Amino acid sequence: MGNKTSVSNLGVVASVRGSVVDIRFDEHLPPIYSVLRAGAEKQIVIEVLAQRDARHVRGIALTPTQGLARGMAVEDTGGPLKAPVGKGILSRMFDVFGNAIDREGEVLNVEWRTVHRAPPALARRSTKSDIFETGIKVIDVLVPLERGGKAGLFGGAGVGKTVLLTEMIHNMIGHQEGVSLFCGIGERCREGEELYREMKEAGVLPNMVMVFGQMNEPPGSRFRVGHAALTMAEYFRDDEHRDVLLLIDNIFRFIQAGSEVSGLMGQMPSRLGYQPTMGTELSGLEERIANTDAGAITSIQAVYVPADDFTDPAAVHTFSHLSASIVLSRKRASEGLYPALDPLQSSSKMATPGIVGERHYGLAQEIRRTLAQYTELKDIIAMLGLEQLSPEDRNVVGRARRLERFLTQPFFTTEPFTSLQGKLVSLQDALDGCERILHDEFKDYPESALYMIGTIDEAKGKANPGKPGAKAEPESKPEAQNESHPRPGAKLQPKVEHAAGTHES
Repeated sequence: MGNKTSVSNLGVVASVRGSVVDIRFDEHLPPIYSVLRAGAEKQIVIEVLAQRDARHVRGIALTPTQGLARGMAVEDTGGPLKAPVGKGILSRMFDVFGNAIDREGEVLNVEWRTVHRAPPALARRSTKSDIFETGIKVIDVLVPLERGGKAGLFGGAGVGKTVLLTEMIHNMIGHQEGVSLFCGIGERCREGEELYREMKEAGVLPNMVMVFGQMNEPPGSRFRVGHAALTMAEYFRDDEHRDVLLLIDNIFRFIQAGSEVSGLMGQMPSRLGYQPTMGTELSGLEERIANTDAGAITSIQAVYVPADDFTDPAAVHTFSHLSASIVLSRKRASEGLYPALDPLQSSSKMATPGIVGERHYGLAQEIRRTLAQYTELKDIIAMLGLEQLSPEDRNVVGRARRLERFLTQPFFTTEPFTSLQGKLVSLQDALDGCERILHDEFKDYPESALYMIGTIDEAKGKANPGKPGAKAEPESKPEAQNESHPRPGAKLQPKVEHAAGTHES
């Protein structure tokens, strides 16, 4: 893996505490980030993180340390951790050491590069802003992504971060000539296996690379897998001049692994128990994701938010690096509005008239304003009922509810579970649909006609074959009746929330 020194530099294990290993070297001390190997088959890999004194280094194990004992010999490989780069890595699956883990045999025609690389110089960075279309209505209209930018998918457990990531891979590889690189940091091996199988079935594996550091692996391995993936991405950007889509699931696990490493190394934790070096560690990874004159690395990162608390230091530090924040809300997921994006909390630096154009910007602002008014009116509806609102407010509620339904979308990746055919919607079609709803063109259609459709014209086909009298029902009815699983005694509740299963049974 590493280049061996001419005369191998040998050390001796001085102490082992979990993943932290102290090693004594009498000849010369290995530099920071050197990789050391120990064990009968040299299977235990240790990365040097500190030089304790003139004779001792402290390292963190990147593999389990079973069988490691004091007095055992340790060999200095003479170099840092390296990752394979080249055409041979396409369609393959790797671990943090660059070993193929897909049982497809050895990886051929690759070269090895260090995973510790500096971000591109400012002089090489590209300064133009282009929009990156995803084919997902709610994202393209309200939170446009930047080509070569960093977008974060924020949300707690089970609100659909991984599903949204998978859908984006499906849409983007199908429509663009780039390379997709998936980096799984501390996620479940089931998700990796499913992703691999889905990508193979979709026929997009030849333009994809996957790198995994699973949650059952030691913190050192999870902490370095992001750097290994970035080294591969930089090769495609700088050497092959291709656009790269880098998907990271989940960046919070990178911060968490850094926190574990920091605690094991005996550093004093800072606020809320996180490592004192969190800012620099995250910057070291995020700053390498950049647009250069050669190509672009567009990154989409899932960010687990601990206890749905957006003031958590991990979420706050990640926010500062992103050009777009897609916030997923548990409340909307519980109402069956998928993708469960919160339109009022999500934001994008691209959503300015200079970049997306006057019409798109004006429509996005109008949609946000309508949805914000509806949110304010919900308390009144809950206490007094919809009938007490002025006709103007009642129109706002109707528009907002129809917009919410229209901004849902059936996904290709969820077809087996929902039996709804996936839809890809162009930005133009999505904007037209929103504009027509805001102009009250669909006032007389039932809300359910707009739920889980692609373009707005599908609503007409969906509304007509329905019940003979399926015209505009009184607005208050969907509030009370659309709840697909009414809770016992929940009379006022559905009025507060949106409908859960808006397709009327």
